[in-house]
Amino acid sequence: MRIVVTGREGQVVRSLLERGPVAGHEVIALGRPELDLAGDAAAIVNAVESARVDVIVSAAAYTAVDKAESDSDAAFAVNADGPGAVAKAARKLGVPLIHLSTDYVFDGSKDAPYVEDDMPAPTGVYGASKLAGEEVVLATHANVAILRTAWVYSPFGANFVKTILRLAGDREEVGVVSDQRGNPTSALDIADGVLAVAANLVANNDRALRGTFHMTATGAASWAEFAEEVFAASAAVGGPTARVRHIGTADYPTPVKRPANSRLDSTKLADIHGVRLPHWRLSTAEVVGRLVAANETEGAPTT
Repeated sequence: MRIVVTGREGQVVRSLLERGPVAGHEVIALGRPELDLAGDAAAIVNAVESARVDVIVSAAAYTAVDKAESDSDAAFAVNADGPGAVAKAARKLGVPLIHLSTDYVFDGSKDAPYVEDDMPAPTGVYGASKLAGEEVVLATHANVAILRTAWVYSPFGANFVKTILRLAGDREEVGVVSDQRGNPTSALDIADGVLAVAANLVANNDRALRGTFHMTATGAASWAEFAEEVFAASAAVGGPTARVRHIGTADYPTPVKRPANSRLDSTKLADIHGVRLPHWRLSTAEVVGRLVAANETEGAPTT
């Protein structure tokens, strides 16, 4: 397959650029200046159309969760208007579109993992803009699979795993929130999942393969448990480690309320697409091993 993915530096984009060729696919990353999701819609359509592809992956996004509260116009331009233009291009080309979304479309108040039919209720601008993106994409193009994911980390960019390892380099104990739970999900696994879903969409016109799906790692953890696993994996390969002090959300205030429950149920994806991502502990060990080997343990936390 020939795949265009929006963005250049995002964790999923870079993971697709790595995993795609290994699986025998050509992956083309389109980002600024050629493609600016906050720019003119016609220019976005033209940029995507010129690539002549089999599948389009809408991965670029405005992900500054707290900053979005004071920068809502930019968040909605990138997370809603931009994907709408990309969906229009996919419709004109007659090719499938995979659009990546987030657990932040939910408010986190549910006791169990969220399923696709649960009512979205974003609590901040970021989540609202991502939900608007889902809605405009589905309204624009029928041949779409929306994949919601969460707690993304990888060997690339800025993310929680890199930050935790960096902190362990200069302190013996790190305070980490323990009353928020989710599915830590490797962008490398997301890339593999996206490629599998893309192949299904290209090969089969079944309407069941379209729509909204959750795609996260198997298993769940709190941020504190995730940090403990990161340190265990790091210690196993001679990397930095520290004790984890469990703290509450109230002890680490942020401008936007984080969902207490970010767990997503990915059963539908497994049943319909045959895609099930690995357990988060296995993928954590893989990513930490790569980071320690490359001595890349810097970054800022993202969720």
